[in-house]
Amino acid sequence: MSVAGSRVVVSCPLRYRFRVIDRLPEPPSPAATRGTVVHAVLEGLFDLPPAGRTLQAAAELVEPAWARLREREPAVGTLFDDEAALAQWLESARELLAGYFALEDPTRLAPAARELYVEHVLESGLRLRGYVDRLDEATTAQGLALRVVDYKTGRSPGPAFENSAMFQMRFYALLLWRVRGVIPRELRLYYLGDRTWLRATPDEADLRATERRIEALWAAIDRAHRTGDWRATPSRLCSWCDHQARCPAFGGTPPPLPAPRSAAAAALAEAVPAVCEADG
Repeated sequence: MSVAGSRVVVSCPLRYRFRVIDRLPEPPSPAATRGTVVHAVLEGLFDLPPAGRTLQAAAELVEPAWARLREREPAVGTLFDDEAALAQWLESARELLAGYFALEDPTRLAPAARELYVEHVLESGLRLRGYVDRLDEATTAQGLALRVVDYKTGRSPGPAFENSAMFQMRFYALLLWRVRGVIPRELRLYYLGDRTWLRATPDEADLRATERRIEALWAAIDRAHRTGDWRATPSRLCSWCDHQARCPAFGGTPPPLPAPRSAAAAALAEAVPAVCEADG
């Protein structure tokens, strides 16, 4: 569950501490790196003229996107032992792009924004921020209509987890409502791994409830920061975590807490706004 658009999973307070308070390094993973490449391709795809937005064109953008990422983050170059492993991984990225094309036709779209950074400070002083993968706009008889689209390179969650999956989308909708004064009419969450999607049509009550939930989550984070009580919450997500060796739930011992900072808000304000694909 993302808070303030940061790479924070507050379903496990201890993992939040390791990532945001301790700032412990995490090695790159093939899944998260592939997600970064696929997102870059989908962003760049809309730089092409509509007729040129084909699956073949998208596939041809994969290797340049990988090269740019490798130049920017040299550590990802250590992920693959040989050229065969790299080639297989690049092909898996192209398969995810084929999943995107199975969900919609980009030649018919004219996005208003891609990788849109949005930020807002609530009345409580809590700063919310995040990047929207894509924002579509249309002028209708009822006024401006907004559609928020987000891409996930994993598989869709089961029915029991759909509401949690849409929390991120309602977070974005809340931000856009507060910044632009317009409640998005539609939220779409595309899962490229199994070519399915979730959809929601939020209203004001939904977004006010989302704001209350965010405030409650932040209150819990602030309390943990003040008390030093960052508890592990084992779940199926533990298999994605890079910190099992230091987690008490797996027999590990957390390092001592760093010296107190000015406030818990400092940790969140300085976190890098992003979505961690491995969590999505």
